[in-house]
Amino acid sequence: MITLSKKLREEAAKKKGVSVSGSSKTQRASVRDKLLAKEVPEMKDNLPATCEVEFENVDSLHHFELAICPEEGYWRGGRFVFYIEVPEEYNIVPPKVKCLTRLYHPNITEEGGSICLSLLREHSVDGTGWAPTRRLKDVVWGLSSLFLDLVDFDDPLNSSAADLYLRDKKAFEEKVLDYVEHYAKR
Repeated sequence: MITLSKKLREEAAKKKGVSVSGSSKTQRASVRDKLLAKEVPEMKDNLPATCEVEFENVDSLHHFELAICPEEGYWRGGRFVFYIEVPEEYNIVPPKVKCLTRLYHPNITEEGGSICLSLLREHSVDGTGWAPTRRLKDVVWGLSSLFLDLVDFDDPLNSSAADLYLRDKKAFEEKVLDYVEHYAKR
């Protein structure tokens, strides 16, 4: 199913002197692409039950969509799609993630889909930011955890959502469910 590994094997064969389509030039696979060839199958094998991954092009593993469909919590019943782009400098720098679905969430902006998640920060004050030892499956699990019942909003990206949650949980839940109904219904 994942054809990047096949592509990497073909490139290795070219380096050993096997001619492919008469070209003597070989293109080296990047570190990112080699890591993704290993990490993508691992990520797919470890997806939470509420998540699904879709690659527009299976030969291009460095950008894909992740859909999260929470079964419980405030965002239950919704389908939230994230676009994940893995930069060439991966695994030194984290993937870039944007939420494509409009939602009301203290850690995700309504417009633009920016996400506040320590795991996605290159430099984090709390020490839980990105590290080269992290993998794509950690990103998926981190994004999925944003939809569990709220734990801590000391550093919200959407301060009005965080304020409403602290002031009136019932009004917060009603607003979240309204957004789910209008923008994220499965």
